[in-house]
Amino acid sequence: MNTAERKRSSLRAGLADSSPVVAVGVHDAMTAQLVESSGFDAIWVSGLGVSTMAYAVPDLNLITMAEMLEATRRVDAATDLPVVVDCDNGYGGLTNVVRTVREFERAGIAAICVEDNTFPKRNSLFEGKTVRELIPREEQARRIRAAKAAQETEDFVFIARVEALIAGHGVAAACERADAYVDAGADAILIHSKDKTLSEIEGFLSEWSGVGVVPLVAVPTLYPTFTVDHLGAKGFDMVIFANQTMRAAVQATEQTLEMLARELYPAAVDPSIASVDHIFELVRTQEAIAREEVPA
Repeated sequence: MNTAERKRSSLRAGLADSSPVVAVGVHDAMTAQLVESSGFDAIWVSGLGVSTMAYAVPDLNLITMAEMLEATRRVDAATDLPVVVDCDNGYGGLTNVVRTVREFERAGIAAICVEDNTFPKRNSLFEGKTVRELIPREEQARRIRAAKAAQETEDFVFIARVEALIAGHGVAAACERADAYVDAGADAILIHSKDKTLSEIEGFLSEWSGVGVVPLVAVPTLYPTFTVDHLGAKGFDMVIFANQTMRAAVQATEQTLEMLARELYPAAVDPSIASVDHIFELVRTQEAIAREEVPA
């Protein structure tokens, strides 16, 4: 079994397990290594994270599929955990979604997630005034069916993200979309909501017939007080902490720069930043040097 097969098999087994797979969002290879060393189950390569941290642009379909794939390859090479990639809306129309599946699958990635927001997308977390339109249910199902038909391996996982609750279309519409996407071949459903009380999600869970049959994915950024165990008991098979590492990195960097600008000497920030030796340890510098040495 090669590395890609092992990672995909691990993810599939995790989704079928009694406790949820816990994935953490990353934007670079080092963060992926830190997530793995912290004992989590999977990596989520966040579209928001890569857009923000690698390119400093809004999460509005401004980065391309090729740019996201390049970032993902670096992450995947740095970890033994299965990698799940936020591929937004598949970067365009039906043929774009098909190519997205082919490229990420051939790159050895374990799974991708594709949402039903129209192109260009609007980030689900954004609270500003914006019109949110969804791809028609039948068209999104057609895209998923075509993408799954183009898939070359059995274990590659396609997660269909349902944005009906975010768009205000209600529970019934969310259930209809989830049914259509599963019928089209989606391997899992990510149901998203802004309701901090979880009542909207609970309405979906009580009405959708796929609960307990099709793997369900939660991204609790907007209902962050609910634990993995709580969400698992509700019926979720994967929980994604999508953007916490990005937000932590931004805040820590801002605080460090503020102190450097105020004190104007580097030792002022030493107590609150990693040592250079720790950085060397994380990337196994001594091991690399030892390999270069010629035996006496």
